[in-house]
Amino acid sequence: MIIELDFSSDTPIYVQLRNQIVKGIGKGELKAGEKLPTVRQLANDAGVNTMTVNKTYQILKSEGYVRTDRRMGAFVAENIDMNDEFREKLESELELLSAEACITGMKKDDFLKMCEAVYSRMNLCTT
Repeated sequence: MIIELDFSSDTPIYVQLRNQIVKGIGKGELKAGEKLPTVRQLANDAGVNTMTVNKTYQILKSEGYVRTDRRMGAFVAENIDMNDEFREKLESELELLSAEACITGMKKDDFLKMCEAVYSRMNLCTT
């Protein structure tokens, strides 16, 4: 998986890293149980501070996407489940995206088709 960061973006680097790793998991580029790069390695490869990568890994761990072992490093979690907190977060984000689509004049059918197209690009999602 290739990490591409936009250093001129308003989105914090740790959020960009988090989002790209989550997308990599969803697309099947990162497999369950796969070892992630060390904090130092990813920081060096991405050209960022190790604290940025550490923060990213901690967020991913708290969200259940990654498990860590002090001796072995970080790995993609084997069992990633949807809980109530995640469902609420997802609904909130979808509500914002729906509002933005509506405000800008996007038709509901076009929005749903876009959602379907994006979702179908996730290799882990079979239905």
